Amino acid sequence: MVSPQLRLVVKHEIVSESDARKIAKKFKTPLEKFPRILETDPQAVKIKAKPGQLVAIYRTYPTEHVYYRYVARGV
Repeated sequence: MVSPQLRLVVKHEIVSESDARKIAKKFKTPLEKFPRILETDPQAVKIKAKPGQLVAIYRTYPTEHVYYRYVARGV
């Protein structure tokens, strides 16, 4: 197993539509106002993320955090 310090790309996954609504409600923010990730981003392409979806990014070093990004049209 690769240690977190040596991992170049952290885990990205698409959040289900129902979970995305719950997350938006929890943060009292519409999904469109979340920080963005372009659909052309290499990780978005890899997980086949489409515009309008929410992506969870799991960072584990130095502490564990989950970041959310709204998939936007890429140029």
